[in-house]
Amino acid sequence: YNRLLKKPMAEYLAQDSCTLPVNYSRLISLFRNTNQAFPFDGNRVEIYTHGLSMLQALLRELQNATKHIHMEFYIFEDDAIGRMVRDVLIDKARQGVEVRVIYDDVGCWHVPNRFYEQMREAGVEVRSFLKVRFPLFTSKVNYRNHRKIVVIDGRVGYVGGFNIGREYISKEPKFGYWRDTHLKIYGEAVIGLQLRFAQDWNYAAGENLFKDMRYFNEADGMPEPTSIDSMVGIQIISSGPDTQTRQIRDNYLELFHKARHHIYIQTPYFVPDDAVLSAIQIAARSGVDVRLMIPCKPDHPFVYWATYSYIGEMVEAGAKCYVYDNGFLHAKTVMVDGTVACVGT
Repeated sequence: YNRLLKKPMAEYLAQDSCTLPVNYSRLISLFRNTNQAFPFDGNRVEIYTHGLSMLQALLRELQNATKHIHMEFYIFEDDAIGRMVRDVLIDKARQGVEVRVIYDDVGCWHVPNRFYEQMREAGVEVRSFLKVRFPLFTSKVNYRNHRKIVVIDGRVGYVGGFNIGREYISKEPKFGYWRDTHLKIYGEAVIGLQLRFAQDWNYAAGENLFKDMRYFNEADGMPEPTSIDSMVGIQIISSGPDTQTRQIRDNYLELFHKARHHIYIQTPYFVPDDAVLSAIQIAARSGVDVRLMIPCKPDHPFVYWATYSYIGEMVEAGAKCYVYDNGFLHAKTVMVDGTVACVGT
């Protein structure tokens, strides 16, 4: 793992014309030093807020894969959409492309084993994350893998909130229109997604992908950017029950403290700890334009009502709070001062 990190570090140090924002240099250094989140400039990013357009783009990239496909989703449904993606993965495996898939054992509880067995029989390597055999008698239900990551040939990556299933691209009776945010990334930042997948694969499958440097080669085959403005700096930050520090939480906390003009937040679940809540309230009381958007309907009732309990405190502090009423808001996005944005899984 230490040898592997030498390559992204070398690539990072070689960025002579790096244009990462000076105002956030300390925060960028924090995650580089503690989370191996190397900041890479010159990435091209496409943003998807509609499940269908994201799925179409993903299917095109999967069809173009020639070396490997690494895919990790909390939910991978056995429905028309899930089977469409599954069939593409099976075709690519039969063509000789290495295909690895991680699904979460709780997120996919109701998916029949046969769905994944069909992939395995075709040569796709499929693993469940933190298998739960006795749901009523285990604490493992809490420690889930909620990530949605795809890396194709080490040159293009996907990360964001959409899972694989029909409900994420169509209007469903229960939730209506599913509103989410997903990113497609071309550039060196894809290494960060590959690092994260490799660590999760090592845990789920017991296979050390770090031994093979070809998975972490310099991104190639990237399309030319349409303009200089489309090239951005990116860090891939991850944290969870298996990390000693709460990197993502600390990131939000520092960003809220640094805000001078505005803080925009979209989230399906707003249950901040005291420090994060205080940081947002201080910003609002200081004249920062704080706006929070939450769903109009719950997918988890207890979290939904907990969210509403904090909304009152936010309004009292001067924040503007909105309810998304065109369906279910599942996006986890933060934007501060028009300079830095976060898209969560």
